Amino acid sequence: MNLFDVYPLFDVNIVKGEGCKVWDEKGQEYLDLYGGHAVISIGHSHPHYTKKVTEQLQQIGFYSNSVQNKLQTELAERLGRISGYEDYQLFLVNSGAEANENALKLASFKTGHTRVLSCEKSFHGRTSLAVEVTNNPKIIAPINDNHHVRFLPLNDIEAWVRELTRGGIAAVILECIQGVGGIQTATLEFAQKLAYACKRYGAVLICDEIQCGYGRSGKFFAHQWLGIKPDIITVAKGIANGFPMSAVLISPEFTPVYGQLGTTFGGNHLACSAALAVLDVMEQENLVENARVVGDYLMEKIRGLKNDKIKEVRGCGLMIGIELYTAQKPVRQRLVYEQHVFTGCSGENVLRLLPPLTFTKEMADEFVERLQKAL
Repeated sequence: MNLFDVYPLFDVNIVKGEGCKVWDEKGQEYLDLYGGHAVISIGHSHPHYTKKVTEQLQQIGFYSNSVQNKLQTELAERLGRISGYEDYQLFLVNSGAEANENALKLASFKTGHTRVLSCEKSFHGRTSLAVEVTNNPKIIAPINDNHHVRFLPLNDIEAWVRELTRGGIAAVILECIQGVGGIQTATLEFAQKLAYACKRYGAVLICDEIQCGYGRSGKFFAHQWLGIKPDIITVAKGIANGFPMSAVLISPEFTPVYGQLGTTFGGNHLACSAALAVLDVMEQENLVENARVVGDYLMEKIRGLKNDKIKEVRGCGLMIGIELYTAQKPVRQRLVYEQHVFTGCSGENVLRLLPPLTFTKEMADEFVERLQKAL
């Protein structure tokens, strides 16, 4: 059997990771400014993380949601306290798409409606509802195209209010910092007026924090820079540092009903131990603040290059976009094969930086030197 060939791959086989670096099978070291799509939050192979996950695996790795799992309760309590959402409820699942599926389902249950407003250039996942609210026709199959969604420009509040006044909106789903969309950020005025309009017209506001959340922006959630409090928050990626896990944070205005939502693997013992270890490290090493400080430093260093190929540097914390006047693909290839640096990309012209939250100023200096050579 062959693999189903849907991924354009670099000709590199990564076999080891430590901190913000990875190594290939030939022993070549790479600086990791991508963290596997923003998944590696506390660094590769963090000793506390590996210890906690190993200890849990030696006890029990999995049992179903038919019995109590006190690790889930502990995770809910700690995540609520750290994030500032102690009064919310937690539903644990396995991937970002699954978190958004359940968030949209809850919104429809609550409102009785089926229409959703989403941003142009948004990305929310590749499964049924999640892909339908993703603004990329190339990955939406006919079976997913059910005409539930209207895509609107980010920060054009008049367009959003106009749609909300028509009624019948179940949910508004928003990335406060768009990842795949090119590191575009919602403005404070837009976000606050949108949150008010959702309340006024009875739509559920969902903040998709799958890529921009969990400390990456320099606050625990990116929407906390904007002074809003969504009805539902979805998280994944950095929540368990590479172990498949995601979650839905749900306002107390929602009343749970037995059987309404469900999952086989979500919130299993091993996943919870990984997520708890991540919170341990984030607190002990002050990683949210580190993301803010080092992210600001890195953006200033890149701007300081004054390279004529760089059009704009934008972002928040350690979620950074470098928009080029030229195509990003050859630059990214030179970074990997010549400078031994992993980055991400958005569209044709943007390099996307999503390093572990343990990234340092010294590493930022090293990256900027290599970036200049690649440019």
